[in-house]
Amino acid sequence: MEKYQIWLALGTLTLLFVSALADDVVVLTEDSFEKEVGQDKGSLVEFYAPWCGHCKKLAPEYEKLGASFKKAKSVLIGKVDCDEHKGVCSKYGVQGYPTLQWFPKGSLEPKKYEGPRTAESLAEFVNSEGGTNVKIATVPSSVVVLTSDNFDELVLDETKDVLVEFYAPWCGHCKSLAPTYEKVATAFNSEEEVVIANLDADKYKDLAEKYGVSGYPTLKFFPKSNKAGEDYDGGRDLDDFVSFINEKSGSSRDGKGQLTSKAGIIESLDALVKEFVAASNDEKKAVYSKIEQEVEKLKGSTARHGKIYLKVAKSCMEKGAEYTTKETGRLQRMLEKSISAAKADEFTLKKNILSAFA
Repeated sequence: MEKYQIWLALGTLTLLFVSALADDVVVLTEDSFEKEVGQDKGSLVEFYAPWCGHCKKLAPEYEKLGASFKKAKSVLIGKVDCDEHKGVCSKYGVQGYPTLQWFPKGSLEPKKYEGPRTAESLAEFVNSEGGTNVKIATVPSSVVVLTSDNFDELVLDETKDVLVEFYAPWCGHCKSLAPTYEKVATAFNSEEEVVIANLDADKYKDLAEKYGVSGYPTLKFFPKSNKAGEDYDGGRDLDDFVSFINEKSGSSRDGKGQLTSKAGIIESLDALVKEFVAASNDEKKAVYSKIEQEVEKLKGSTARHGKIYLKVAKSCMEKGAEYTTKETGRLQRMLEKSISAAKADEFTLKKNILSAFA
């Protein structure tokens, strides 16, 4: 499992960077366009439509461009939704999507970009026009890359729930799905029992045939309980994938990878917690023993969450009724600070479980 652990560690280290990519492209509107563009920076602007296939294909490249130029003080990388802001798109002669235009510093007279739509080519153009020397940032992927050498080891691991995209490098629908799939992988990067992976089915045809793949992209889910694989027939938006993985794996993540308010909550313990809270100080020890017995039956991540229930119950007995209020407040203050993803998970889980004792 060394390769998987390396990939997992790498993804965890880059979690915040990857999830922030889309934020590196400045969203321009009717109100903000001329306040941002034509001022003290040169600006490359993408005029796009949300339904446009070519725009979706460009999206990951344009996001890489935005991430790379984020610290370039003399250049702005922006985009305008022409469905929502028709006026500004019409004003600058946009007739098809995506349209890329360069606005020099201090000017609202654009120059149309006609070159290749790769991050590298766009960066070369922006450097030439803006007098910068920025290189495209290399962003490690959170998606686990499968091959014939590691497929069985990772996908058939009965301790993991694994979602696999079978794709072909030349497939347009696969390219359109790629940025969303990357966000799915990033969202579940901290879940030890969830793996988001892909396989080049053009290169590893034998594996694609083995699992009945005849079109691209094909998505199959391999839960802990069924390593024969199940077809994924759900929607292909980020929220669709997140809801599916949460339902199937028992995780509680949102699209940004943060734990929801349901994370860590164990229904079988909540009834005992209510009994514990209502009990007198003398009776609490007996109820604590019941909680302890129930926790011993738990497995996997729920067993880890069960131990938090026990710690909270023990602290309640030792520190009194005010403990939950004070500790909840302390954790909330910590969550509002700049902390690692691992610490945010730790504090959120405890805060959620404390709410059951309130």
